[in-house]
Amino acid sequence: MKNASEFTSPPSDYNVIVPDGWFALPLGPEDRDRGIVALADQQFRGVDNAPHIKKQFMREIQRKAKDAYGVGGTELYISTLSVGQLPLASSLLISIPGPDEWPDISDAHELAEHLASKSGARSDDSDQPDAEEVGVVTLAAAGNAVRQRRKEAPDPTSQLGSTLPNTLVTYYVPIPATKSWLLLNFSTPMDPLADQMVELFDTVAGTLHWD
Repeated sequence: MKNASEFTSPPSDYNVIVPDGWFALPLGPEDRDRGIVALADQQFRGVDNAPHIKKQFMREIQRKAKDAYGVGGTELYISTLSVGQLPLASSLLISIPGPDEWPDISDAHELAEHLASKSGARSDDSDQPDAEEVGVVTLAAAGNAVRQRRKEAPDPTSQLGSTLPNTLVTYYVPIPATKSWLLLNFSTPMDPLADQMVELFDTVAGTLHWD
């Protein structure tokens, strides 16, 4: 496994290891609907009295998948994990924004400053735990990356009625020997378990490596 600094030409691919129980949903229009049906059937297996909720779930996943594809999404993972009867709802969207959708920045520290100035993100010693965080981290094989953690107001119409805020963690990773970036966009509405879910997200991001 090569480190990011060893690449003198662009890598041919990337790899990231996700937990068992994260469903890989195809984003391409030709396979998307089949994947959504398979995910819904898996999520609602053994539940015979919730057809309305199942249809609503499928509509929300359809919207999320279309939006993801429209912003350069390459992979979308949906968590089907649970603890007892509690579903550990979360998702991971991996995307590569187009050049017209991204500032002309190729350095992680410069991008962190850019994002922080736009959002008013807090520093690590801030006493505002819910404020946005932005900083540079080093991933074991993928190299320097910008890590951004923030909260987003709930949208009950697109979260099956949930009124809890979403916790979002995004890793912006420069692709070696290019001016492009790979984005790992994690999300969870599990606000009471946000810190534990973020630990899982950080672990997954740490597995990213280039081929």
